[in-house]
Amino acid sequence: LHTPKSIFSYLQFEAVLIADRNVVYSTMQSVAASAARVVCGRTAKKLTVTRPVSSTRLTSPSLHVQRAPFRQYSSSGRLGNECQVVVVTSGKGGVGKTTTAANIAFGLAERGYKTVVIDFDIGLRNLDLHLGMERRVIFDIINVIRKEASLNQALIKDKRNEKLFLLAASQTRDKTALTLQGVEEVIEELKKSFDFVVCDSPAGIESGAHHAMYFSDRAVICTNPEISSCRDSDKMLGIIASKSKRSETGRDPVKAQLLITRYQPERVAQGNMLSVTDITELLGIPLIGVVPDSSDILRCTNEGKPSIIEKETDVAQAYTDAVARFLGEDKPLRFVTPKKKGFFEKLAELTK
Repeated sequence: LHTPKSIFSYLQFEAVLIADRNVVYSTMQSVAASAARVVCGRTAKKLTVTRPVSSTRLTSPSLHVQRAPFRQYSSSGRLGNECQVVVVTSGKGGVGKTTTAANIAFGLAERGYKTVVIDFDIGLRNLDLHLGMERRVIFDIINVIRKEASLNQALIKDKRNEKLFLLAASQTRDKTALTLQGVEEVIEELKKSFDFVVCDSPAGIESGAHHAMYFSDRAVICTNPEISSCRDSDKMLGIIASKSKRSETGRDPVKAQLLITRYQPERVAQGNMLSVTDITELLGIPLIGVVPDSSDILRCTNEGKPSIIEKETDVAQAYTDAVARFLGEDKPLRFVTPKKKGFFEKLAELTK
């Protein structure tokens, strides 16, 4: 088995198996595909099987893998699937979409994935504040769409993580400045250089939210544990299932996953808030995380940093777990049961 030194930098290859005429073709193809998977982690795109005409004895088969030009993935050198477009949405405002977009994007970058996060809230941008980049915004997505600036000029690199970039929204235009063709051109260009494109959707189901979700491959549905938030999230699931580009072109549906934010186990135990089971039964999509309600989120936002940075906090650990589950890892669910209170905490409640 011969492989070029740089074979792991490429996802496309051509396998050629040379074997004796007495070997059955189907067996030869199976052997070649299996060997190719071992070498490159994918099935062969093109498989050519040949046999020597003059051979009268059984010869040992050999597999030659030839590299084909294809873009390299993130600078970490790891291989994965092609770039995925992820929309963070819900329908209802104030549920933590921007907070979640910032934390998931930062968490993916920490894992070694080159990630760009796009703010689609034209006229009311906030993502730059969550990432501490508000003073560095010179050009935005509308400038790029209108060819007033290049994509490279508009991208802002995070100072804490070199694999994270921001494409800000315009603060002076309205959502009518977005066009499907313009957004598609921007996303297609970003897909050439990034592992993940995270789209921070604005509230509602109007133009901005439609543009954010239309080209998505995956969706993270943020919801609070209240019935109105769940209903709006269910509405957004229906829109994604029927109006995304994947649905219009007959491709596999957008993979939607649920993230519950501002969860308070104590109130759930008292019967004053929907439980995790209630929400998952209402929406019927896989759960990737539960983020507890915490003042750490507001503090980190005011300080211009994602909450996931402060590893010791419950919020950071919840988002870290959510990123891991988003990437397919199995993590036990935390922060869904009330914390045991000490004597002085109970006494303080009695004296309120």
